[in-house]
Amino acid sequence: MTEQPPVVIEPEHTPATAVVIILHGLGASAHDFDPLIPALSLPDDLAVRFVSPSAPMLPVTINNGMTMPAWYDITSMALNREIDEAQLKASAQRIHQLIDEQIASGIDSRRIVLAGFSQGGAVAYEAALTYPEPLAGVLAMSTYFATADSIKTDDANRGTPIEIHHGTQDPVVDETLGQRAAERLTDMGYDVEYRTWPMAHTISADQVPAIRQWLIERLGEQG
Repeated sequence: MTEQPPVVIEPEHTPATAVVIILHGLGASAHDFDPLIPALSLPDDLAVRFVSPSAPMLPVTINNGMTMPAWYDITSMALNREIDEAQLKASAQRIHQLIDEQIASGIDSRRIVLAGFSQGGAVAYEAALTYPEPLAGVLAMSTYFATADSIKTDDANRGTPIEIHHGTQDPVVDETLGQRAAERLTDMGYDVEYRTWPMAHTISADQVPAIRQWLIERLGEQG
């Protein structure tokens, strides 16, 4: 399977000293976040590079076996979701490699945020909490903690802040799943902030200022 290179957006005025790796949802594209990045209007001195990888093309059971960009197969849309955990964990390993590449390019791991929407958020949880170097934070949007019962966390990210965003009117990933993730992660000892908006399964304009402020707080710290 040929892997597409990630979409990379560099800071305009200075070499990057921080990175946000952001993972798209099921059937979506690495370009889905193109409108979000300028909307965030991050300060130049944060020097943030945005990296958005593309999910592999996989047959997805809940979509009648249709092949589409997917981080893993979903076999049931029941509230608790039935998924292919091996595929999810393989996708998380791929994100580990991407983080490794950013560190090799000179970025401090503590200046790397891992973000994800929906399926991408489930992979972000697994990838961030199993990574062996400390990261700046995890932004989980409209998603669920798919590997809560199987994850083998690494102590390096025990103190990594987790920001969870969810829509109260989400018909795809019920808000109950966002709440469960927050509760489970809190029980595991993580620093979790949970925020909701009156929206469906999307990233809303009202959400953007909160994402912006959180990124400034996380990446404004030099570690």
